[in-house]
Amino acid sequence: MIEQGTPAPDFELASDSGESVRLSDLRGSPVVLYFYPEDDTPGCTTEACEFRDEYSRFRQRGAVVLGVSPDDEASHVRFKEKYSLPFTLLADPDHATAEDYGVWVEKNMYGKKHMGIQRSTFVIDADGNVARAMYGVKPAGHADQVLEALPG
Repeated sequence: MIEQGTPAPDFELASDSGESVRLSDLRGSPVVLYFYPEDDTPGCTTEACEFRDEYSRFRQRGAVVLGVSPDDEASHVRFKEKYSLPFTLLADPDHATAEDYGVWVEKNMYGKKHMGIQRSTFVIDADGNVARAMYGVKPAGHADQVLEALPG
């Protein structure tokens, strides 16, 4: 697990636009890094749409919102277009970034164990340090919790 107050693990991932996004290139702005299991599933859609609906408030606070899942860029493009998501989605198909953040975990679904992303969000301050680590979050109401956790 990532400790609050420690440097956020840097990463470079492909975005839904096909460009590469490196966390360290975003220094100077707070970053909301949220990990979700899969595009276009009920919980993930609820969470993404809440971030969409509150996006102007995140931008007013100067925050960059990034969603990360193991889905590929093409899946992200479809998800983003279907729900008019205004923020960047990042592909982590080898789940290396999810592992670095401690959110790639064993899950039990329908009596079968498998590895997957634990829905979690990290608020990273403008200096690149983890201001807040939120593990195992519920989708409904989460965007408001993240707004409250933003520094400043």
